[in-house]
Amino acid sequence: MRYVVLIYEDEALWRAADDAERARYEAAHRAFTDAARDAGVTVVAGEALAGVASARTVRHAEDTTVTDGPFAETTEQLTGLYLVDAPDEATLLDLVRLLPETTLEVRECVQP
Repeated sequence: MRYVVLIYEDEALWRAADDAERARYEAAHRAFTDAARDAGVTVVAGEALAGVASARTVRHAEDTTVTDGPFAETTEQLTGLYLVDAPDEATLLDLVRLLPETTLEVRECVQP
């Protein structure tokens, strides 16, 4: 089954992080991808996202509108994602515990 893991965190924390904290964070992501591979989970894609200042929100109604910034004002922003093929959700939920202390949303992808 294919899942997306959405990573939400406060961008200000990353900007304020020192080199040691950034290295710990990146090591946790490597641990996740290594453990996923060892568990037979395929990481199809993984991306860090540019800051919300680069975000554009597009809404379709009678007219299409494009606005700068994220969809909602929150203390956490969508900062990255993984697209994975996992045998089941339980396996993936065990693996995401290796990621840094962030808010994670795991969602099954709709199969065509």
